[in-house]
Amino acid sequence: MAIIDNGIYVDGVRTENPSSLDETFELMRHRGGMGWIGLYRPENDELNAVAEEFGLHELAVEDARSGHQRPKIERYGDHLFVVLRPARYLDAEEEVEFGEVHVFVGADFVVTVRHAESPDLGRVRRRLESQPELLARGPEAVLYAILDEVVDEYAPVLAGLENDIDEIESQLFVEDVDATQRIYELGREVIDFQRAAQPLTGMIEALQRGGEKYAVDEELQRHLRDVHDHAIRVADRAATFRTILDNALTVESTIVARRQNEEMRRMTEESIRQGDQMKRISSWAAILFAPTLIGGVYGMNFDHMPELHWALGYPMAIGLMAVLGIGLYLAFKRKGWL
Repeated sequence: MAIIDNGIYVDGVRTENPSSLDETFELMRHRGGMGWIGLYRPENDELNAVAEEFGLHELAVEDARSGHQRPKIERYGDHLFVVLRPARYLDAEEEVEFGEVHVFVGADFVVTVRHAESPDLGRVRRRLESQPELLARGPEAVLYAILDEVVDEYAPVLAGLENDIDEIESQLFVEDVDATQRIYELGREVIDFQRAAQPLTGMIEALQRGGEKYAVDEELQRHLRDVHDHAIRVADRAATFRTILDNALTVESTIVARRQNEEMRRMTEESIRQGDQMKRISSWAAILFAPTLIGGVYGMNFDHMPELHWALGYPMAIGLMAVLGIGLYLAFKRKGWL
């Protein structure tokens, strides 16, 4: 059932609870009063019936039917069309979940079309019904209360974002913790939240500018100024969060780069140390290879070899080994290999 709640109000008091749209339209024609129709993902036939009865503009109806609209306020003749993006924060996923509500406001009617669970328009209705003096001020009072509810629902979102930002700031200088992905993903959520919340300030300002022209109750204009102040604070905090996350991402990138440089320096130092060891090993191998070569040559069992029967052959071979070994040692020492 697309009709969530449906009532007719006279002087701020609910007088009728029609069970269908046709009954609502009939009662409004004969008894007057303000109709407030709450729809949740309505079928085309239901939305078309409302549009035909109240003379809603086809472009606004098409927006309400398709959804996925940006926050905006538009005037079509004698009625307003308002799109709002309420939000709630999912702490476990560190994500902002957005809803969407479309509000048609005419001289004697309000039609709300929701495409998500948020905002809680039932709470808005109960609040206004408990304040008949406010509800008696007409459809603009309902629009004010919906705006107020959406802005109030932004407060827990800001709190959730702020808590996660505090956690990120505490992780920035912790060793072996790479917060880059978390910072980026949270920054994306803040940007999406800004797109939903920031247009509200301009929308409310537009309502305030039209207050005198369309004879909006002075008390309602005061209430709108209060909502406007809250919307500005929400937008300012969201902008601050984005700046903090941008700075955190820069700091984290710097820290990661520094850690990478330190790792590269450590690896370079290790490579140099291993190179020095290889030089020493190679030097001693060369020093030992020279006498081994000489000893190997003179150890071959051939009958005809130079100096084979020479009395000084053995001392000469030993001396040659010593000279070559000392010479290679001095050469490697001078090059710094030993």
